[in-house]
Amino acid sequence: MGLNQKMLDSLQAGSSIRKMFEEGEKRSKLYGAEQVFDFSLGNPVFEPPKEVHQAIAQVLTEDKKGLHRYMPNAGLPEVRRFLAAQLKKETGLDFRQTDLIMTVGAGGGLNVALKALLNPGEEVIVFSPYFVEYDAYIQNHGGIPIQVPTQIDFHLDLAALERAISKKTKALIINSPNNPTGVVYSKEELAALGELLRHKAQTFGSGITLLSDEPYRRIAYVDEVPSILAAYPNSVIVTSYSKDLALPGERIGYLAISPQHAERELLFQVASVALRILGFVNAPAIWQRVLPLVGNAMVDLTPYRQNRDALVRGLRAAGYEVTQPEGAFYLFPKSPNPDDAAFVAEAQAENLLLVPGRAFARPGYFRIAYCVEPKKVQGALPLFARLMARYQTARPQP
Repeated sequence: MGLNQKMLDSLQAGSSIRKMFEEGEKRSKLYGAEQVFDFSLGNPVFEPPKEVHQAIAQVLTEDKKGLHRYMPNAGLPEVRRFLAAQLKKETGLDFRQTDLIMTVGAGGGLNVALKALLNPGEEVIVFSPYFVEYDAYIQNHGGIPIQVPTQIDFHLDLAALERAISKKTKALIINSPNNPTGVVYSKEELAALGELLRHKAQTFGSGITLLSDEPYRRIAYVDEVPSILAAYPNSVIVTSYSKDLALPGERIGYLAISPQHAERELLFQVASVALRILGFVNAPAIWQRVLPLVGNAMVDLTPYRQNRDALVRGLRAAGYEVTQPEGAFYLFPKSPNPDDAAFVAEAQAENLLLVPGRAFARPGYFRIAYCVEPKKVQGALPLFARLMARYQTARPQP
């Protein structure tokens, strides 16, 4: 066949998350949406804050010429100046508009960064469990993903990381708050990570860039989500407004290069070219113009916190082992069946749609995306309890 073999392999492997989401759509039509409990996709059901609707209306009704014209690849200068000022205020670092590139979501930002950084055969370290598409992003740009497992509580295992770093290591990707675990990395572990990277970069005489995937940064239930920018100079953050403004379908985000990065200016130039040749060209003009008008608005975290607390309480009462998330809107409980795919299949028979842990390179667990109406959580808890009861009944008595 005359098609790209890597793409054919990707098609055959498929995405467990998307497949389950499509199964949810099918089952909702078959059984009715009220009878299906779909926790498969991080697709918030809650609407954007009112400031977003007001900003859209303002942009579209202003009598301003050139609203839809071409722009610099990196994005509208006034928008990048606004975001640079925000980052400077948050971090104390001297961000400039030429440190930022507007991107088609965080996924677009990661692809741009990897395209700018990687030569064929260079390695990118990812911490498992992790977002399923990191591997494809890395391989698409000639890189080799190297998995490093986290500890039992899903925090960084720096000893394992030290063993994995080699002279071929070009970058690491971290994600805090984390998808799928909801873990937030502490200031202390990020500082230790930065120190390790500095030591290894000096040992191998090479540059290692730390990429931070941050779409969940403001979806947090703790007082602080520490930044990598304070921990390591050769850092790049990518983020989007998909989660904190509930805009996943608009694909708007940005890439920001640390002002302390050793190749700050050159990386900006190369990434701006990468944006264009990857086919993004530039992020959508309307949504760029909306961002400064929205300011610091964000979604209400109350239903997320309620869902998290109800699920953690209910699952633990039913006998599940689960770490309480500190951010994002995911739970990653231990599967009562070591075969997590088999457990997810059993749950699907109950119209309870989950994603197996192996989809995140961590078999033996499953993911729950709780960005749903609270009534869905309440309706699902008896189903979780019923599933667990089967395993408890099947276990031999002491």
